[in-house]
Amino acid sequence: METRFGFVKMKIDEFEQWLGQQRVARTILNVQQHHTWIPNYSHFNGSNHFERQLAMKNHHVGVNGWADIGQHFSVFPDGMIVSGRPLERVPACITGHNANSVCLEHVGNFDKGGDTMMEEQKEAIIRMTAALCRRFNLPVNHNAIIYHHWFELGTGHRNNGSRNNKSCPGTDFFGGNKVEDCEEHFLPLIRQQLGDFDVVKTKNPFIKYVIVTANRLNIRSQPHGRAPLVIGRDAAELGSILRVYGKTDGWLKISNSQEHWVSERYTREVKRATVNANVLRVRSGPGTEFAVEGNLPRGEEVFILEENGGWCKIGFEEKWLSKDYLDFQKVDL
Repeated sequence: METRFGFVKMKIDEFEQWLGQQRVARTILNVQQHHTWIPNYSHFNGSNHFERQLAMKNHHVGVNGWADIGQHFSVFPDGMIVSGRPLERVPACITGHNANSVCLEHVGNFDKGGDTMMEEQKEAIIRMTAALCRRFNLPVNHNAIIYHHWFELGTGHRNNGSRNNKSCPGTDFFGGNKVEDCEEHFLPLIRQQLGDFDVVKTKNPFIKYVIVTANRLNIRSQPHGRAPLVIGRDAAELGSILRVYGKTDGWLKISNSQEHWVSERYTREVKRATVNANVLRVRSGPGTEFAVEGNLPRGEEVFILEENGGWCKIGFEEKWLSKDYLDFQKVDL
């Protein structure tokens, strides 16, 4: 394991151990798969991992105007993994679908006729995706493991690649970039890597979900404003969804095993729900008279901030769903 320019370079074995040690307050619902396209294999010389990662960060910050590099991790042709944006921070990767994501950028051009993915990189991608599923208790399906190609470039509407979409993660990425390609070629490899692992369905130890309403919300070691900040945990960011395990005097405990607290003042309660229709229309307001803004597929998970006359608002956005087509998760108190 090596650190330079604020990035950490790891082998896949090291990543799996490192991931198990990370404390992440925000709720993760999916893992995004991307390819860089540029840089591609022609820009990698076998030893310039940090330089290429820094160049991507400089482009994202200087040209795109982002606060940091967009992705959480980059996977290089030799299978080495380089960290990027901290896991506590929302990535900048798929419009409208970043709040509960981990973003992976695979260095290369994996469109047909582009780079032929090296076996070391294939293994790292499979094992890394499986490790993230295990760490964040994610099911292996096309709602929890998603390709950029399935979302319209400008709006972020999910259309499964039917129009105005990037090819990312590549038309030759593990057999193709369509949903059916993912299900046939990629997901079975993740399931094989996970073995007997299955999503834990036992009684929830937490009492509710909340969304962070401050730009940055400090995590403290005791439930009061003078308590020291927790060492090794970044502040939770605006829009992050946190699990709450306890409450006292206006403070919320966000760890089941440790004394990690945030001020309730800078949060609002949300409810977790799953789409139960084959396709559920997203509208710009609470009613059928409002414009259709996109669609969500069956099994998509969302967090509901507000209800209005049988309609549910997703987070802070003006995106509304009919409550009739949502199954709400029960939290055991």
